[in-house]
Amino acid sequence: MPTRIGVPWLHPGATFPPTRYALDDPNGLLAIGNDLGVDTLLQAYRRGIFPWFSEGQPPLWWTPDPRLVLEPDAFHISRSLRKCLRRDPFQFSIDQAFTSVMSACAAPRDDQDGTWITDEMRDAYTALHHAGHAHSVEVWQGQQLVGGFYGVNLGAMFFGESMFSRCANASKAALALFCLLRNAHGVTLIDCQMETPHLLSLGARPVARVDFERALMERVCTDNAWHWPHERASLAEYTARYRLTI
Repeated sequence: MPTRIGVPWLHPGATFPPTRYALDDPNGLLAIGNDLGVDTLLQAYRRGIFPWFSEGQPPLWWTPDPRLVLEPDAFHISRSLRKCLRRDPFQFSIDQAFTSVMSACAAPRDDQDGTWITDEMRDAYTALHHAGHAHSVEVWQGQQLVGGFYGVNLGAMFFGESMFSRCANASKAALALFCLLRNAHGVTLIDCQMETPHLLSLGARPVARVDFERALMERVCTDNAWHWPHERASLAEYTARYRLTI
């Protein structure tokens, strides 16, 4: 694949260029190449850079402007989602099925021609998970995994990567609980990467890249240990334990 004019090819272990050199079209493309090792991914996320590429391509690294973010306090619980949550049809867990969540997120969808969650990406984020930096939130009905999402956590930042739902409201329920439990896991800002109508409807908003990077610097240096229980629990059990109000 030829290198675009102005976009450097990075050899494994190389340092990323300043984000101000990212292209406007396509929005945010910063570099090509490098590797997907744990150290490289951590270097990237600490600067607000993430990989996104298709099968057969080298790693492509992005830092779009504007950036879509979600403050947990601003998460919008619609009337239908609130009604669903009060019925309490799900159980939730964390880090109990990371690879299954990634596989479900990579599964074919009606509105997509393919997936960017390649085997290479799955291996990379699984390694990041084993290193304690990538996490998954799972939604269950009985023994069936019906929804969830995964991402990268550094300090008080959570970088959302992908979510899936096999029944109505499952992934939104996972994100709602995640936002309600902000005091338990210490996350104060969620990176949603690129703007979509769905994420905007949930309360996410676009911010200039320079403002995102400023917020990032204030948060990634924060020590943070997740305090979620790993066993499955219903929303009622979570609300009682953490005194949540839906």
